[in-house]
Amino acid sequence: MANREHLTTEVLVVGGGTGATAAAIQAAQLGAQVLLVSEWPWLGGMLTAAGVTAPDGNELAAFQTGLWGAFLRELERRQPGGLHHGWVSFFTYEPAVGAAIFADWVAALPNLTWRWGHCPRAVLRSGHRITGVEFDPFSVDAHITIDGTELGDVLALGEVPHRWGWESQAQWQEPSAPKSLTDPNDPLAPAIEKYPVQSPTWVVVLQDYGDKAPSIPATVAGQDFEGAWAGYGPEQFLNYGRLPGARFMLNWPQNGNDYGVGLHRLIESDAARHDYWQEAKAHSQQFAHYIQAALGPRYGLAADMFPDLEGTPGGGAFALYPYYRESRRLVGLTTVSERDILPMAHGQVAPLPVDDSGVVDAIAIGNYPNDHHYPGFDMPLAPKAFRWGGRWTGTPFAIPYRALVPATVDGLLACDKNISVTHIANGATRLQPVVLNIGQAAGAAAALCVQHQVQPRGLSVSRLQQTLLTAQAPAMVVPHFDLLPFTPDWIEQQQHCLNNPETYGLSGFAYPLGQAPTLPISAGENVTGKQFQGRFKKEADGCWLVDATHTWGLVAISPNVAHQLTQIQNGSAISVVGIHNPGGHWILLSRLMEIS
Repeated sequence: MANREHLTTEVLVVGGGTGATAAAIQAAQLGAQVLLVSEWPWLGGMLTAAGVTAPDGNELAAFQTGLWGAFLRELERRQPGGLHHGWVSFFTYEPAVGAAIFADWVAALPNLTWRWGHCPRAVLRSGHRITGVEFDPFSVDAHITIDGTELGDVLALGEVPHRWGWESQAQWQEPSAPKSLTDPNDPLAPAIEKYPVQSPTWVVVLQDYGDKAPSIPATVAGQDFEGAWAGYGPEQFLNYGRLPGARFMLNWPQNGNDYGVGLHRLIESDAARHDYWQEAKAHSQQFAHYIQAALGPRYGLAADMFPDLEGTPGGGAFALYPYYRESRRLVGLTTVSERDILPMAHGQVAPLPVDDSGVVDAIAIGNYPNDHHYPGFDMPLAPKAFRWGGRWTGTPFAIPYRALVPATVDGLLACDKNISVTHIANGATRLQPVVLNIGQAAGAAAALCVQHQVQPRGLSVSRLQQTLLTAQAPAMVVPHFDLLPFTPDWIEQQQHCLNNPETYGLSGFAYPLGQAPTLPISAGENVTGKQFQGRFKKEADGCWLVDATHTWGLVAISPNVAHQLTQIQNGSAISVVGIHNPGGHWILLSRLMEIS
């Protein structure tokens, strides 16, 4: 294009998703000149524009660090009605509130420029080095380019080696992988044949109008959602993703709005991807129509939840684009496999990632159970969850820096679901909080590469780790259940494990059990809550507080309170302080004591 504008920057971040947003913010906070180019007018990806405003994983107080922790603190400050509404997550919020946080953070950085409404069209290369990206109206030269697109589009445009789809058990020795990709008798054959990657979901939000809501038009004849809330009931089904203001986020896997038809179209062409979008959105609208018909006219499409870019009736109830669970995946200096995220034998944490020279190169943490979505097929997976704080949580793991760095290409970093990870392990690494902190690490790495005039593969990982531990939003890189943010020895404990990985125990605890420094559940802030009294009841499926008229679940994300739950005798009279979540029917505890 003859009149294409030509721009130069130190760090170019392509995409406006979860990882891209974090990468741009962190790189700019470290002083780099950053250009962020996104397709959509909201930043944050899964956390905002794609509508999954019920983040999964990294929910424990110790894991609320980095930009993920900063985002939670800001949500707590800004969200009217608080964050305690649904049961799939400890945090649900309006997508516009999340988008405003990211927009404000970007606007506060004078060395960060954001342009939206643009998709990458070509990647500029000089030999084995990526030097920039072309968009329709302009091109950009950059010292470091970060692929933060939802589907790894820069990888494809730049002919950077990448993967798409399944791997066999022989390749990575993953216990949950198929033994064969071609054997029709393999138990996973039905999923392999139909779903090259995990199914996306087009999120839609319903509103309880209390009376007669506007009618939701049908879109697709013959769609069968029968049994969507079987085993749950309508109320529990709706409360899954309950948001403030009697709204309900629909991201429902059981005969719901996951849409896995023709997933190859996502990487085939722009037109084919658009065709998939139209079908997926229509599928979600049909699911909403089914719910309204089955549960009554009080439930309709929510108004003004998202920007309505098409001007369609009810359009503001639909996310801007699908929630993608899987992307093209980089071939990196190392590949995170299922074995890297599963707990060590007789332990409850995964091993720390160590490179060939024995250096721990952990740069982000996650803890979500491995979770795969294939409509109509239940994926058997090796367990990586255990009971903690009155409910199930995932066993934690760390992401290595080498998984962000291409094996054969310079000038480029990955920062979203496109990191170097297997199809199986992606089920745990794809979640919003871990991707936010992967993006933070990628942004820090890019800024350091600029400062020290090195390529990503030449960057000192210890320098990157120190930068993350001391960042404006300090990020944990070695997961510990009881190493709470802002405790005096937080950095020292992290550095000790990085320098002495043999001391990282199977338990994942830094202190003797029950002796972690006491902080409130919001990692340094005073927690408001109400007082409740009753009898303590412990069963195999959880802990409960029972009084004459109510039974509440008791859950904890603070390590000391979680330990207390294990010490209370069944039937004891107790007094608790915490936040009541009506959707989850639980009390999130900040204080617990027996009554003598």
